[in-house]
Amino acid sequence: MQYKSSPSDAQPWPVTIAWLTIAFICYAFPWSAFAALPSSQGDAPVLRIQGSNTIGAHLLPELVKGLLVSEGYSNVSVQPGQAENEQRIIGRTGDGKEAIVDLAAHGSSTGFVALKGNTAELAAASRPIKDAEVAGLSASGNLRSAKAEQVIGIDGLAIIVSPANALDELTTDDLARVFSGEVKTWEELGGRGGAIHLYARDDNSGTFDTFKELVLASHGKALASGVQRFESSDQLSTEVSKDPQGIGFVGLSSIQKSKALRIADGDSQAMPPSTTLIATEDYPLSRRLFLYMKPEEPNRWARALLQFAQGDKGQALVSASGFVGQRVQAVKMAPRASMPEGYQALARDAERLSVNFRFREGSATLDNKAQRDIDRLLAYLQQNGKMNKQAVLVGFGDPKQDPARAELLSKLRAMAVRRELAKDGVMFREISGMGDALPVAANSDNDGRVKNRRVEVWVY
Repeated sequence: MQYKSSPSDAQPWPVTIAWLTIAFICYAFPWSAFAALPSSQGDAPVLRIQGSNTIGAHLLPELVKGLLVSEGYSNVSVQPGQAENEQRIIGRTGDGKEAIVDLAAHGSSTGFVALKGNTAELAAASRPIKDAEVAGLSASGNLRSAKAEQVIGIDGLAIIVSPANALDELTTDDLARVFSGEVKTWEELGGRGGAIHLYARDDNSGTFDTFKELVLASHGKALASGVQRFESSDQLSTEVSKDPQGIGFVGLSSIQKSKALRIADGDSQAMPPSTTLIATEDYPLSRRLFLYMKPEEPNRWARALLQFAQGDKGQALVSASGFVGQRVQAVKMAPRASMPEGYQALARDAERLSVNFRFREGSATLDNKAQRDIDRLLAYLQQNGKMNKQAVLVGFGDPKQDPARAELLSKLRAMAVRRELAKDGVMFREISGMGDALPVAANSDNDGRVKNRRVEVWVY
């Protein structure tokens, strides 16, 4: 937050001290606690949010209710909106004030349309903003800036089948051939059951955009015709769970009674959509959950919701809603023979933290999520007494013609993270680079190579 100085250098000392006091209070405490947010006037909402059904069905209502309670609206109710997948959340105070928030969850693309048309202050998206959407909103500022683009949680795109299906794992190549219609029976995948029945989200869905990008387009495929399409992930999951021949894809919170398969991509091991593997974004079909706003958005409720979502209470609600929060935790990993020797030693003697640092495409600059994760990691190290040579940074990358260059580049990524944390006094036990070892995605396409360029954190 920026504060204007006193209008004149000639102001008396008491006035100057008053300005400094106000500045300190606003800096030290959330601004929303310093000045009450405006209440609704009549039936008008204080905040309008549109976009992803994945985020809007469960998570966003919980975040909005949490914010309302934190702002003193003790009586909070949820009412159906004007159409399916729309909600109106109303908070009331003891003295009769109301705050109304309207949510519409019709798919990620609809959120950016609403931002452009000024019919929403926040856009919820279960995939990153596209180049065309950035261009369409350019008059409102850079929607890829750290102020505009905020990751509020991580989700895993679960590939689901009926519990009656004996199959346990597939590769992304298998998935592409199945959903493009090239593979038509379960027997072709080594299973049983005859014809495969395909279930997919609709074209407005960020879930479908993510599946299309990570599975279909990356393998040069398109979705087969005749697929059953759904606006709701929950409804899709319900139908798959009842169909022994069915297969579909949903967000992590919508697995419900279906069975989630283990997935491998390229040379990666087959991984389940587990909390740890999704938190580190190692799981091949992990994805980020975003809230976007115009960089200079004047709506104070929009800014307050983003602030609440990034805090501890908001991240706890992310986890409670079936997604993966971004709070840093230590996890014990089992060593495997396929790991490099130095990495096996880490797995035996140290614990891995549930955060990976990644970079802007084609750059050594930390991406927007990584910039916020620096603060989260620093808080973890301070709170757990691990500031002085008890943490290790391990860099990874994609293959290069010269293996030594791949190793050097991976170490330089780790050193970029060290530079940021060294500013606050963190001293590391070791900084290493492991080149193209232990890929978490295929190196055959650019998205996979970007995902493999990462930095892990381990602590003793």
